[in-house]
Amino acid sequence: MDDDAPDEALADFKTKPLGGWGVAQIAAATGLTVYAVWVGIVQPGFRKVPLRLQVPYIPASKAQVDHVMTMFRGRKGGLVDLGSGDGRIVLEAHRQGFTPAVGYELNPWLVRLANFHAWRAGHHDEVSYRREDLWKVDLTECKNVTVFLAPSVLSLLQQKLQTELPDDALVVAGRFPFPDWTPCRIEGHGVDRAWAYSMQAQRQHTFKKNDKLTDSNLNNELTKEKGST
Repeated sequence: MDDDAPDEALADFKTKPLGGWGVAQIAAATGLTVYAVWVGIVQPGFRKVPLRLQVPYIPASKAQVDHVMTMFRGRKGGLVDLGSGDGRIVLEAHRQGFTPAVGYELNPWLVRLANFHAWRAGHHDEVSYRREDLWKVDLTECKNVTVFLAPSVLSLLQQKLQTELPDDALVVAGRFPFPDWTPCRIEGHGVDRAWAYSMQAQRQHTFKKNDKLTDSNLNNELTKEKGST
């Protein structure tokens, strides 16, 4: 076969009008590729997850990882990443001395990808990626927690974290903040922003908020009683 044939074919493809059928073929091929990625990588983690709890896989940028890890500077012990995706947060946490560094991810393909990244970096036996539902993970011993999740999930996760985490735990959220919590620190800008939350401060804030609501409800009841007499 002539060595110049591929180049000639490519040049002919570039100059030849596609036409309606050509455009349709390209669109079909692109659609099949996207569908293959969805079926192979994204969908397996969604099959048993309610729609509002589904989180699409969006890899964290280097800036996001750096901002998250900056929040944990000066802390030690283990670190847990809930919804760890391709594992880059866990891997960086291990590099910075957090042991054990554990990621929880429901999608089996992402767990495999995370393990591959760890193997390629030479840390395969030093980090852990577990295919588990984050709602069933026991967090009572976790003091450093990261989450890159959608707002709909964060609003539900608040209660679990506040119930299970110890007072000296620090939670860092990337990309989206917890909707009802007050951060103790913010790092970065735009989509690369990260929010840190002290569990002790958050519990105190929630307690004061609930106390005010109780007083308000009591005053309303007293007002109603006076009005009825």
